[in-house]
Amino acid sequence: MRDRIQAGKESNFNKYDDKTSDFLNVPYDYTSVMHYSKTAFMNGTEPTIVTNIPAFIDVIGQRMDFSDSDVLKLSRLYNCSSSLSFMGTCSFELANVCGMIQSSNDNADWQRITEISSGPQMDHTYAGVCQETGYFLHFDTRSGNQGDQAILESRFLYPKRGFQCLQFFYYNSGSETDELNIGVKEYTDANPNGTYRLIETIQGLPVNYWQLHHISLTMSSKSRVVFEGIKGSTASNGGLSIDDVNLSETRCPHHVWHIRNFTELLSSSPLGEAGSLYSPPFYSPEGYAFQIALYVNGSSSPFNLAIYVHLISGENDNQLQWPCAWKQITMVLLDQHPDITQRMSNLRSITTDPNKVESSGLYSWDRPDKVGTEATFPNGTKFMRGPRSGTNAFLTHERLKSRGFIKDDSIFILATVDDISHLISTQPNFTITNAPTTTTVADPCSAYGCKNNGTCIIEAGKPVCRCPVGKDWWYVGEKCDEKGTMQDTAVIAVASSLSVFGVMLIITIITTCCIKKKYKEKMQASRNLELGKTSF
Repeated sequence: MRDRIQAGKESNFNKYDDKTSDFLNVPYDYTSVMHYSKTAFMNGTEPTIVTNIPAFIDVIGQRMDFSDSDVLKLSRLYNCSSSLSFMGTCSFELANVCGMIQSSNDNADWQRITEISSGPQMDHTYAGVCQETGYFLHFDTRSGNQGDQAILESRFLYPKRGFQCLQFFYYNSGSETDELNIGVKEYTDANPNGTYRLIETIQGLPVNYWQLHHISLTMSSKSRVVFEGIKGSTASNGGLSIDDVNLSETRCPHHVWHIRNFTELLSSSPLGEAGSLYSPPFYSPEGYAFQIALYVNGSSSPFNLAIYVHLISGENDNQLQWPCAWKQITMVLLDQHPDITQRMSNLRSITTDPNKVESSGLYSWDRPDKVGTEATFPNGTKFMRGPRSGTNAFLTHERLKSRGFIKDDSIFILATVDDISHLISTQPNFTITNAPTTTTVADPCSAYGCKNNGTCIIEAGKPVCRCPVGKDWWYVGEKCDEKGTMQDTAVIAVASSLSVFGVMLIITIITTCCIKKKYKEKMQASRNLELGKTSF
């Protein structure tokens, strides 16, 4: 709708034919992360883009993640036939259970079922969508003897990176003494039958919902992942269940925040901070304590999720460096699609800039007991909560309901804290003073001056201009100060042709004259010879 576009922004809506733009044989993608929203560059209140299929008008403009078609296009564009990090997924919907095998060294089995009266009433794959449809694996511990085992081994895996993350959903409806052991069996020339290594044991009170687990692995050779269920010593009313297993060569998140009964929270939570939820206390690898705040109905809009992070007082504060410098805190709202490659999770990253100052004049990321306010955990323990940092537009409620963010009436927020100080070229010594100072890094491009809308980029530490190019024109030169066109090229080509023709004509004339002169000289010599013979 061109009459609704802001002045000067019309170029964002230019259309191109298939001689300029290659759609890589993929259908038009309303869900692409590259697609503008209906309100893009709007000059009023009416949408600038209206979809031909009305159902998609609120779909366009998502910024959660690559869509399936985005990934397909990228793979085709760069000729990628396989993933470097993805190793496998299994939702147990097929009877071959993704090539997994039951061990012959146990005395019980994992059963592929759709529900169990004393356990999950439905699988996790289709939770909240279709009942009695999906499948999961279940080890029944209601009968048998203490120590009975059910061992499930994955197909052979061939790792490349040396580190992996195993993610799966787990439901314990059995006994608090039942165990689920996660291990790996590694095969080498020295041990061709495989060597088993226990990685982690999961044990706890039975619950009536699916839980998310991440296990960090370090496989470096041909291997299998092993799920070993063991019956405990106390009476069981059900057993152990697993579903939606994913394995990738990536790092596992450091923390998982599970929020249950979320549908009710969406409908009943008040606006802003009054309807906020706070995570349990989490710790970074270095020992900084922090807490995530989720405003279910936004801080300014009732139709958005807002998300923030706070540093909080912790047991290591006296041993840590303050302000907390250059930590990147990433918060991910998990799309619970069973296949990790099909997910469109939503994330935000916050960086702890040690130079950031509050309106009070205190450093934002300083010790919480210095810059924070008193708060209380649910158990009554008091602590100090530092200033918040985040966004009040994390995700709209509409997009929240458009994907698999809510399953089994639960959402999961994953948190990871990375030290990014190695990315800072110059790290000043941060000294707390009464007058905070800010370190300014000069931008080499700011004074370089690319002309004619050229774009300045940094290559090898030096500014370089990238010049604009049109259908029949272009700019060249160190700062894009020389323009070339198809017309200029044609004139140059014609002029060059005429020049060449002129030179060839001159050469032809000179050559003709030379030949004619030589012919005359030869004829004269012949006459003189004839005259000489006659005289003789």
